[in-house]
Amino acid sequence: MPDPARIADLIGQRRSRTSEVTAVRVYRGRPDPNYQPLPAAANDAQAARWTHDRRVQMIRRQLNYRGWTDGTPPQEKGIDVALAVDLIHLALRRQYDALVLFSSDTDLLPAVETIKGLRLGHIEVACWSGFKPLRIKGTNLPYCHFLNKDDWAAVTEDWTDRI
Repeated sequence: MPDPARIADLIGQRRSRTSEVTAVRVYRGRPDPNYQPLPAAANDAQAARWTHDRRVQMIRRQLNYRGWTDGTPPQEKGIDVALAVDLIHLALRRQYDALVLFSSDTDLLPAVETIKGLRLGHIEVACWSGFKPLRIKGTNLPYCHFLNKDDWAAVTEDWTDRI
């Protein structure tokens, strides 16, 4: 599993402007321990490990188990909305010099377009090589940091025997 602080530091080192990573936010679903005790424990262990770095803040929402007894896998609900709202909130309050959004999820594009369109702050994106970066239609914006297999190896931790 990739360590979010390591990813942020790697991207920070590669930015064309000298940068210091001061905050890292991770948005993810959290399994319900009543339904999935082992995945919930793994999720909690990762959150605890990652937040040892004081820059990392976890924003987790309980997975939705609607239809789970019929074989439908649990789903993240509200994570994209929470992230988009936070992007706009941070931009409106001018709480960053530069923000890098690590995602290829097009549901987040309206927030990126709003920040760029209203000139609320400098925003860049990042994704793994082979994924399509978030782009404002008809442009090559925002700038994208592509991370490759060597980067993956540099930022991952083996969690096989931790739970």
